[in-house]
Amino acid sequence: MEKLLKTNRRDFLKVAATATGGLFIGFYWSSCDSPKMKVLTDDEVLSQALDFNAYLSISPSGDIVIYSPNPELGQNIITSFPMIVAEELDADWSKVRVFQAPLDNDKYDRQLTGGSGAMPHSWERLRKAGATAKHLLLTAAAERLSVAVVELEGKEGVIYHKGKKQFEYGEVAGDAAKLTAPDEVALKDPKNFKIIGTPVKNVKNKDMFTGNPLYGMDVYREGMVNAMIQRPPFGMKIKSVDDSAARSVSGVTDVIVFNNNVAVVGNSTWPLIKAKRQLRIEYEPDGAVESSFDHDRIMKEMLDSKTAQVMRKDGDVDAAFKNAAQIITSEYQCPFLSHSPMEPQNFFAHVKGDKVELIGPTQTPDRARMETAQLLGIPKENITVELTRLGGGFGRRLRADFVVEAAELSKILDKPVKVSWTREDDMTGGAYRPAVRYRFQAALDENGNMTAYKLRGAGINAGNSTRENNFPSGSVDNLLIENIEHRSPITTNAWRAPITNFLAYAEQSFLDEVALAAKKDPVKFRLELLDRAKKNPVGEIHYDLDRMQGVIELAAEKSNWGKNKDVLQGFSVYFSHRSYVAQVADIVMDGGQAVLKKITAATDCGVVVHPTGANHQVRGGIVDGMGHAMFTNMTFENGLPRQRNFDSYRLIRMKEVPEIDVHYVDSGYDPTGLGEPALPPTGGAIANAIFAATGRRLRSQPFIEQKEFSDIKLQIRRT
Repeated sequence: MEKLLKTNRRDFLKVAATATGGLFIGFYWSSCDSPKMKVLTDDEVLSQALDFNAYLSISPSGDIVIYSPNPELGQNIITSFPMIVAEELDADWSKVRVFQAPLDNDKYDRQLTGGSGAMPHSWERLRKAGATAKHLLLTAAAERLSVAVVELEGKEGVIYHKGKKQFEYGEVAGDAAKLTAPDEVALKDPKNFKIIGTPVKNVKNKDMFTGNPLYGMDVYREGMVNAMIQRPPFGMKIKSVDDSAARSVSGVTDVIVFNNNVAVVGNSTWPLIKAKRQLRIEYEPDGAVESSFDHDRIMKEMLDSKTAQVMRKDGDVDAAFKNAAQIITSEYQCPFLSHSPMEPQNFFAHVKGDKVELIGPTQTPDRARMETAQLLGIPKENITVELTRLGGGFGRRLRADFVVEAAELSKILDKPVKVSWTREDDMTGGAYRPAVRYRFQAALDENGNMTAYKLRGAGINAGNSTRENNFPSGSVDNLLIENIEHRSPITTNAWRAPITNFLAYAEQSFLDEVALAAKKDPVKFRLELLDRAKKNPVGEIHYDLDRMQGVIELAAEKSNWGKNKDVLQGFSVYFSHRSYVAQVADIVMDGGQAVLKKITAATDCGVVVHPTGANHQVRGGIVDGMGHAMFTNMTFENGLPRQRNFDSYRLIRMKEVPEIDVHYVDSGYDPTGLGEPALPPTGGAIANAIFAATGRRLRSQPFIEQKEFSDIKLQIRRT
């Protein structure tokens, strides 16, 4: 059965025959070592393509250009979004070209990348875009042929009447563009999908493999200058600056002190790196100046505080603990982390009077524009934002600090400026994952049933360090979730799967502790809680019990949970960003050493639009979750990070990645988030497997720095 959906003016504008397709970013190489970026007109790129709506253009030649509105940072929406449009359009994929759309709030809604929300938000809009264009093409063809629209079929860019080819899409594109979009449009039955669900190649593969300029670091404009900035330690301000040695470096044209920063300006980056090292800056306190020792003390005080913000309370928790047959208490903690995208922050800005041109990698182009407008006191309509591909983000590029720096310097210098960060700048420049500590308590009755559950989260600039409505909420009669926050000068930001990136590990490890105390299998223990929530829910339930049960059962099945006594396993399951992921980590003992051999993942993210991209997201999330749980730490001394580059900030290595086996639940739901949900369960699955193998419970990250792990020789081996 086809599904009818209302269209609206925001999604589909009435278009005229003279409409054009807007601007496109064109890339070319001017020489072997100087990648440049240029803005191309519609005529240069599309050969007079006609614009149907915000998402696609079709030229008289039949070439189809689909605009991908959201920033691309490796989550593959620049391929997945066009696949959805092309599916409903019934396009010939070989004739589809994809371009990154510039910021345009009139055409695109939620033009940002974050929170794994791009696909859930855009799924129906993209389908409508393709279906509407197809309807207009068929209507135009029907008028030419003097037949009813229902007698026509569009397939792979060709219009057929009773099985006979009549027109290619391009032949009726001009007539179609004169029509008005319908109020209703029919969408395909998913069983008829031909492009969605197939392993289409990434549309930017060739550019990436051949080194074509795609990233912000590649941006070049005639007359621009380069800049690098020395930023202050957290909680400090500039007292004095001696820039004499920096100015003497060949290639440096200026040194600017602005907004508590010192910028070194020149024509290329290497002289600026050398000159920045020659700056002699003296700082003085400007409020609190904190170290990791302070954070440890502060979080202990918060966990012991008599007051906290109550996030959720069900039943009578005090009475349940008073009458408990057994009480389990544990604390888990995680450090600050850098986002560490492979491409450090950078941005190009050109302030020209009351107009500004911005180009670069940002997850939130509208935020970049708004903060620039606020800084310079000009209308936002006077600011253009062109998006490059992002060399990673993980939440760091949700902020606009690096954009505003470039705009402010361009204003001061009255020149186009590209600001580039070094790796050291990126690690010391703030916006880290918040440090958090949790205290868990569970009460069991004499039959091993969990009768009460308490969680207190203590975070540093974490906001709400809990997810009070996630599992096991709703499945426990008596529940108390509390939160306390410390405001610190150390800046923090959303980090891939915010809060849940650690909370899931802590919760799932603690639930294993409870299952052990209850003498129950960890998987069965979780399924019992879900069954209790189905039969007798407590308070509101904000997650889908059946979908969580589905991934638990699939992960247990595919991993042969508990069926091989020589394989020691750890289980974890979590709901985040609308999706459900369960994981099982397998460890075997070889010559007295624990060997992590495999991680099995079961995911319910609804319709899998692009299987290759989905696998990349799940596998990448697991590798990311494993690496940061096991190895990565960021500590502070007097407002400065001790870790400044990858020599001291330990990342996971390729040889340390075990076999990863990925499966999906065919739940039939519309697509839900996938960029983040696979990361949260990973740490818990590995920690629980380590406990099963060694009897050591790891309650802090990174694992390698815990005394419980000090004499465990964990190896990773691919099968």
